[in-house]
Amino acid sequence: MKRPVLTLVACASAMASSPRAWEMNNYSDFLAGRFDGVALAKEGRLTLAPRAETLFASDQPIVWSVVRAADGTIYAATGHRGRVFRIDPQGKGTLLWTAPEPEVFALALDARGVLYAATSPNGKIYRIEDGKAAEYYAPGETYIWGLAIGKDGALYAATGDQGKIHRITGAGQGEVWYETGQTHVTSLAVDSQGRLLAGSEPNGIIYRIEAKAKGFVLYDSNLPEIRTLVPTADGSVYAVALGGSLGRRQLGGVQSAQGVPSSASVTVTATTVSVGAGESAQGGVQIKPDPAKPQTAAPVTPATSAGGMEIPGIEKSAIYRIAADNTVESLWSSKEENAYDVLVNNGELVIATDERGRIYRVDRDRRVTLLAQTNEGEATRLLASDKGVLAATGDMGKIVRLLEQAGTAGTYEAPVHDATTVARWGRLSWRGEFPAGTSVAFRTRSGNSARPDQTWSEWSEPLKDGKGSVIGSPNARYIQWRAEFTGSAGKAPAVDSVDLAYLPQNTPPVVRTVTALSQPAAAGAKPSAAGAAQQTSAYSVTVTDTGEAASATSGGTPTQAMSRTGENLQITWQAEDPDGDRMVYAVYFRGEDEREWKLLRDRLTENMWNMEAESLADGRYLFRVVASDAPANPPGSAREAELIGSPTLIDHTPPVVTAGTPKRNGARVDVQWTAVDSASPLRRAEYAVDGGQWVPVEPVDTVLDSPEERFQVAIDNLAPGEHILVFRALDAAGNAGLAKVVLR
Repeated sequence: MKRPVLTLVACASAMASSPRAWEMNNYSDFLAGRFDGVALAKEGRLTLAPRAETLFASDQPIVWSVVRAADGTIYAATGHRGRVFRIDPQGKGTLLWTAPEPEVFALALDARGVLYAATSPNGKIYRIEDGKAAEYYAPGETYIWGLAIGKDGALYAATGDQGKIHRITGAGQGEVWYETGQTHVTSLAVDSQGRLLAGSEPNGIIYRIEAKAKGFVLYDSNLPEIRTLVPTADGSVYAVALGGSLGRRQLGGVQSAQGVPSSASVTVTATTVSVGAGESAQGGVQIKPDPAKPQTAAPVTPATSAGGMEIPGIEKSAIYRIAADNTVESLWSSKEENAYDVLVNNGELVIATDERGRIYRVDRDRRVTLLAQTNEGEATRLLASDKGVLAATGDMGKIVRLLEQAGTAGTYEAPVHDATTVARWGRLSWRGEFPAGTSVAFRTRSGNSARPDQTWSEWSEPLKDGKGSVIGSPNARYIQWRAEFTGSAGKAPAVDSVDLAYLPQNTPPVVRTVTALSQPAAAGAKPSAAGAAQQTSAYSVTVTDTGEAASATSGGTPTQAMSRTGENLQITWQAEDPDGDRMVYAVYFRGEDEREWKLLRDRLTENMWNMEAESLADGRYLFRVVASDAPANPPGSAREAELIGSPTLIDHTPPVVTAGTPKRNGARVDVQWTAVDSASPLRRAEYAVDGGQWVPVEPVDTVLDSPEERFQVAIDNLAPGEHILVFRALDAAGNAGLAKVVLR
């Protein structure tokens, strides 16, 4: 249960906003940080990791493959200069051989200790004995991804980009042993019964090959590439699958072929759950085949650029166990990390990934521990040794050894936290177990760039009180904490949760729009804000905080005109607070010819206010809305924002219509008439004969655009007798003025 953080109430008067807490107390929270000599258990506990030491540094960009001889000698193949190194049991490394090709992707040792090295591109296999190398076999393939020594002593080679497996029995003596129909064969192994196992790309198929051209599909993964196969004595096979992304990942200039994930082609009984980074499967669901899965893919083009777009919600890599009866379990999967290798060590799994060279351990109960973080670009290969697990890395080609005993010191750096605005830091508190003779020192630093750089503050002095130490780092938008672990005599401290309290700087509200609306009084005094826009009259105007009219077709910002009878003046606005604070509003008005604002209403919690239109005389008025976050902030710390709407015309008075004396001209009657409005321009003019339909009239100057206009109407073919001729003019507010003429 998370503890409430109440440490900033006393200082809230200096900066306005609500106190907040950055809490880290579970596995996924801590996993986002940087580990150096610190391990992370599944239950979300930080503690000292097994001691790690660099056994060998090659000064090359990446170690692709490692093998260990019976005498403890280790051979390492590197890229991108195609070198093979020999490391003795004491860790002393020497350059054994430099290949003509830039990459040595695979190594293999036969029973006599003879070393074989596979190079790419223009794949070749070299035999290295007594420190001398000679070309042994050229399969005529672009890539050689893996090597394996068969039970009969034959050498097998996994190739691309035609997806073939070659069997080599002597210098220059070899043949195609199996064709997968895939683009690449990416991994090889020999099981406990001497059968050849192969993994492929782009359909992620695992084959068991018992004789030439005779194969059986053990499993068809949902991921496109089978990177590693590890058979065990009980007949099980552990497989590493990866590549859950669109596009291809480039490792050191030579692409690891990855395609679009495809479906299973065999039915398996499975107990699997896809989980987040570093998490293990805990439940049971059945892996089902996808009949729509494509079985072919475009060949790899080494010139293609690196990278690719991730498929949201799709795992990037997984570890499978295929039992002797061909049933399949998913033991581990991640949506964030690519797993490259797996080692079965004393009944537990050790996994190497590309996330800062992380190494995970999955115990028999499937509990996951982040065992170590090498802080290299990736951990590429794992190897068991007498003194601990060996891990090969990329970015800097090293071999790191993880010892059984825990280290005595380590550091964990939390990810950078964004307070979203400049914040005042409160207290840092933490919980855990700290045996006698052990300690954890916490420090903080802050800055205003998203990534720590030279503009950030230095790390603070150690904070001492785990129940709440005041943070001394400068006020800023971003903050980070670091924990320095110290153990002794086989004892190690542990941290379960860390809380950091802070008070963000109060950000003022923003008023986006102010709108003046003509609302029929019968609709109610206070309609909802949501319905306001639907109930407006034809004459409305919206003003934004940029001063632009809301309508995309508007040629300007017109003045709102309010009609005379039975109308309410409804003021609505849109406002928001970046901090999410509760707000109150005040509405003011003044005439265009006035100097001071008059308060209509304050302490409003809704974003609208209604008033009777007739409470204001004819004229042009401005309305101002002031938003305040005072309800959510202490006195003196609240922030305000305001916006003034465009002028609103109040027009209660109809036009005055005056008809002249009719003039008879044969069968036609001519009548001149005028319309004058005191507040707004005329917008419509028309006449009707004997209560008939209204007939539009244009003014003498042809443009109806001013408060005063003159009109002339000609009536033809009137029947004998008396007739009524009515003239009507409407102003911008919809007020109508009329005049009548009797014709005899």
